[in-house]
Amino acid sequence: MVNMRGPPGRKQNDGKYFQTTKRGEIQELKEELHASDKAKQKDAVKKVIANMTVGKDVSALFADVVNCIQTDNIELKKLVYLYVMNYAKAQPELAILAINTFRKDAVDSNPLIRALAVRTMGCIRLDQVTEYLLEPLRRCCKDEDPYVRKTSAICIPKVFDINPQLVEDQGFIEILKDLLSDQNPMVVANAVAGLAEISETLRRDLLDLEKRETIPKLLAALNECNEWGQVFILDALALYTPTGPKDAETITERVTARLSHANPAVVLAAIKVVLKCMESIDISEVLRMLAKKLNPPLVTLLSSESEVQYVALRNIRLIVQKRPGILAADVKMFFCKYNDPVYVKLEKVDIMVMLVTDKNYEQVLLELKEYASGVDVDFIRKSVRSIGRVAVKLERACERAISVLLELIETKVNYVVQEAAVVVKDIFRKYPSRYEQVLTALCESLESLDEPEAKASMIWILGEYAEKIDNVDELLDSFLANFHDEPAIVQLQLLTGIVKLFLKKPQQTQDMISKVLKYATEESGNHDLRDRGYIYWRLLSTEPENTKKVVLGDKPGIRDDSQIIEKSTLDRLITDLSMMSSVYHKTADEFVTRLATTAPTTIDTDAPEDEDYDEEDRQARRREVAEELERGPGDTRNGGGGGGGALDLLDLDGGGVGDLAPSADTPSPPAHPPKAVVLKPDQPGQTGKTGFGVMACVIREGGQIKLNMTFSNASPMVLNGFAIQVNKNPFGLGPAQALAVPDIAPGSAAEASLPMSAGLLQSGTQPTNPLFLQVAIKNSLDIFYFNVPFDLPVVLREAPALGRDEFMQLWQKVGDARQSTTSVNCPVRLNADHVKARLAFDNIQFVAQRQVDPSTLLLYVSCSTVNQVVVTAEVAVNSSSSTLKVGVRTETVSLVPLVEAALAKRLGSR
Repeated sequence: MVNMRGPPGRKQNDGKYFQTTKRGEIQELKEELHASDKAKQKDAVKKVIANMTVGKDVSALFADVVNCIQTDNIELKKLVYLYVMNYAKAQPELAILAINTFRKDAVDSNPLIRALAVRTMGCIRLDQVTEYLLEPLRRCCKDEDPYVRKTSAICIPKVFDINPQLVEDQGFIEILKDLLSDQNPMVVANAVAGLAEISETLRRDLLDLEKRETIPKLLAALNECNEWGQVFILDALALYTPTGPKDAETITERVTARLSHANPAVVLAAIKVVLKCMESIDISEVLRMLAKKLNPPLVTLLSSESEVQYVALRNIRLIVQKRPGILAADVKMFFCKYNDPVYVKLEKVDIMVMLVTDKNYEQVLLELKEYASGVDVDFIRKSVRSIGRVAVKLERACERAISVLLELIETKVNYVVQEAAVVVKDIFRKYPSRYEQVLTALCESLESLDEPEAKASMIWILGEYAEKIDNVDELLDSFLANFHDEPAIVQLQLLTGIVKLFLKKPQQTQDMISKVLKYATEESGNHDLRDRGYIYWRLLSTEPENTKKVVLGDKPGIRDDSQIIEKSTLDRLITDLSMMSSVYHKTADEFVTRLATTAPTTIDTDAPEDEDYDEEDRQARRREVAEELERGPGDTRNGGGGGGGALDLLDLDGGGVGDLAPSADTPSPPAHPPKAVVLKPDQPGQTGKTGFGVMACVIREGGQIKLNMTFSNASPMVLNGFAIQVNKNPFGLGPAQALAVPDIAPGSAAEASLPMSAGLLQSGTQPTNPLFLQVAIKNSLDIFYFNVPFDLPVVLREAPALGRDEFMQLWQKVGDARQSTTSVNCPVRLNADHVKARLAFDNIQFVAQRQVDPSTLLLYVSCSTVNQVVVTAEVAVNSSSSTLKVGVRTETVSLVPLVEAALAKRLGSR
């Protein structure tokens, strides 16, 4: 490594570079960058980097900073390279000027400079730079110095991200595979990381793990590379399926040493490999030994800082469900400490319930009882619920759980009593006609209940055990008095509870049953409640005996599966241990948006194939287009207003476009896109709760962007307290007002339309393909995250078309070389009028037109995004063909595929 410090007597004080200057800052920096004194020049570059770090735009100094690149001072060279990487995208033409220096540095005698040059070129995400990088990169992959080779190995996937096809065609994937046999372990680790990243993008295995020699190479490198190299190799080993028990045992023997590593990422990656190998081992003694080895590292992770603990606990929940025996004897390790953050406590309580057995339930219940007397309301609620989960899970623990719940009910603490009511209902469902001693305590605490779920649970208990409660009619009547004010979940349960009471005590409840049926069928606007009321009314009036069988029949048994993950999903999450998937408990496909990496391909099918079509021809064509655009409507040069000459470009005289015979119906305004399912009800929220579903779409209507959503409630509780948050995005879209959603009863749905404004939440990043908004919805159930896709026309302004001069200036500035050309196949033949009308629906405005030959007319159009990015396009309409040729030009390259998709969707539809 290079010593970056100055002379021993010089005090380090880089903070001075962040201080602002008094006079024109940019001009002063420019002067200092051109100073002959190298020390002054280096200080100037440091000031530029400092300004860049705090967010100031210093791109105007690009050429001046690049001039400093010719130096032998490594520190200065690193600073200049850092600046170039940051601003190359904004100044691509100037960045290319530095290419020769990069290529020269790539053959420098100093390996640090060679590696630095290749790494910097790989980080400049410009397609123009890629072609200059190929030869230096190929040479550095075979460099004698391992530091250069390892840097080159990690540079290949960066280039692949810019131009995948080029990397494959030039054989760089094979070069990476060859580096797996390198003598240096860090080169091997970086080669593994590069191949794994490319494999994920291509969705095919490039590591060739099935080859006999690959696994021994990786295992040999494992012990000698640094910790992050070990993580890369272990992640690759986790993808390998052993050929048999012997192969699996060999791998575990080499990997188990990593279980005692100080880095938690290495530990979890090693655990993942061992768990994968255990699936191929059928000897119980070996499995017991491996389970015993996995226990200490998992327990050790719980002594880390809180954030690492949380990640470890989320992974442990998966491991415990997959192989509960590993931590079965260590439930005490998950007892909460007084200073644990609440998010850690909540995870620990869930794991305690998963590990509870006939041997340790006493300890667990006592611990949960202690938590229930704390001060954090959410944690107390979780603890009381967990007592019920233990009772439902273990019949032997039920008696003790009931006594703990009775003690908690006697505290008369409002939220404790309400959670206890919900829990007792589940226990009665699991063990009917037992533990009835708790009924008295619950009835005495009836006034404490004010939450819908608690009320509904209590009403269920009253109806189910009506014959054993003397004043049950009075208790239910007290709920009936406020029937219309209660949420739907309480009304539904109250209707069923009073029907149960009537079937058990018909003489005493005639008035009550008549009243509740009238409320439900005649005075309620809830469809579910009304339907249930009519069903009960019909049953009671026609077949009272059969009604008893329906309403009072045996209930299906329940079990605690609230924290259980479906087996196929669990298997996928186990392979992703230590990844984000294992923290979210979601597969990667559910929350990762994969971006297209292929650069837009420019194919000009009409271009001459002979070598005479050179730059002169392009210049001539540019002049021709410019002349046509500059010509006024009355100009009749080159053939006047008819035929195939230069027609009125703005179509003011009706010529040209109208000459193409109509071949399709007049387009009608397109319908808004339907809402897509963006959050399924079975997808968990931030704390793991499910039952909330969302369908959504983003539309543009009357010049206003709107986020339209349909919320569905599949949970047993009423959802309210809605709030929304939108993540930063390239167009800065954010809510223009607060989200207003009515309370949503169980089984019901609600609509919401939220106006959005642009420029509120700018991310400063380029648009992705496809476009989407990252949204978080908070409600009384949980916080839920999802992505809402949308098309480019949503963010195209109702702006007038560009003037001819503006259009021509931008069209020529981008040039033919950067034009992207594609074809659109239309189901019916379109004439120019139809093309213009259809594009106008998407705010793509007509600018001018040019007749190329008697059958072909070129339409020039423009559009502007809400963040003022202008896009120009050329559409070739042929009267004898249903295929349109589209050419797109814009300075923001990332918009090109989005514009092409929008044009294809609008023009290619019926």
